Amino acid sequence: MAMPTALRPRRELAGLGEAELVELARQGNETAIRLLIERNNQRLFRAARSVLRNDGEAEDVVQQTYVKAFTALASFRGEASFSTWLTRIALNEAVSRLRRRKASSELEALDQAVSADAGLVSLFPLSLAPLPADMEAARSEMRQLLEAAIDDLPEGFRTVFVLRDVEGLSTEETAEHLKLKPETVKTRLHRARRMLRLVLEQQLRGSFAELYPFDGARCANMADRVMAALRGV
Repeated sequence: MAMPTALRPRRELAGLGEAELVELARQGNETAIRLLIERNNQRLFRAARSVLRNDGEAEDVVQQTYVKAFTALASFRGEASFSTWLTRIALNEAVSRLRRRKASSELEALDQAVSADAGLVSLFPLSLAPLPADMEAARSEMRQLLEAAIDDLPEGFRTVFVLRDVEGLSTEETAEHLKLKPETVKTRLHRARRMLRLVLEQQLRGSFAELYPFDGARCANMADRVMAALRGV
């Protein structure tokens, strides 16, 4: 990739699609790079955190993912979407970091019988009332409780759950990211949901939209950090 060039007005590029921004990024257009970073921060952070269970390490993985991707754009052939390519890099980085931090452990044996994919709402009893919107302290407490419960899931199940039910990827997309069979994704998702329900069904109905937030200044600062790193490459 060419070194980042001067900024162009965001309004000129904000409406462009991913492929067009990638082409501009190949030319070193800084605005395009920043827009691609902003569009992918949340997914990459959630994916990395699902493996590492640590905000700081996940954020480091996100930055390293961008640096690797934008310094090797020539290797991106467009066979999958750019966001898919980034997610693969992030997951590989997270797994490598985890292996350096601790010895890899084998996943427990999977159940043979898998129930139909009933969706996230099946985790919780419908009789539980949603949390009032004005109870911010309670909402924050519930989010932390839910994040902790997800962190306690076995690694393979946790990553599948985050990609499918938190990030909203399809079974096929999740299988592609993790290099698994779709049937394995369905099995692990079912197991993950069942484990979580045992922990949470008495406490909340839950919304996963606020899990592992990566927005505001945190999101904006990532683009600055990546650009600084790219200039030093």
